Amino acid sequence: MAYSEFLADRVRYRLKGKGAIIEKKMMGGLIFMVNDKMCIGIDIDKKTTNDRLMVRVGKLPYEELLKEKGSRVMDFTGSVMRGFLFIDPEGFDTEDDLDFWVSKALEFNQLLTKSS
Repeated sequence: MAYSEFLADRVRYRLKGKGAIIEKKMMGGLIFMVNDKMCIGIDIDKKTTNDRLMVRVGKLPYEELLKEKGSRVMDFTGSVMRGFLFIDPEGFDTEDDLDFWVSKALEFNQLLTKSS
């Protein structure tokens, strides 16, 4: 699989106790499902060979979150997937930065869980 176990462990630590967590290997990386909903993922960007996060944030805060350090549109399939962001390493290298992105993914996940 094309992802960093170190980054996976950092994300796992932050998701502990946040709901029912299932890890799925998909799209060449690792996706963390929280309460049966896709929440956050990791892989390696084939163009840059850098680790990256995939964060599901929903459409409402999307434009604002695009302005955050390391954030960019998710265009995994060649077209932009609104509500999902790729985060490059400069956006999650520090513990505080990774905490920020995991919290944003969990905030949206909570909205999905409540509406289910």
